[in-house]
Amino acid sequence: MAYQITEKCIKCGGCEPMCPVGAISFDGEKYKIDASKCVSCGMCASVCPVGAPVSE
Repeated sequence: MAYQITEKCIKCGGCEPMCPVGAISFDGEKYKIDASKCVSCGMCASVCPVGAPVSE
């Protein structure tokens, strides 16, 4: 199951460079994960200081 970024996100940007498939992007307001690219590796969740990325 793909990860998604919840409202807990503090926009620190730590997750984006950790994604091995480039599924995370910032749209100017918040970070998003493209579910069609996400391989559910959990790297984003492992670096997030507030636990914003969660598995759907």
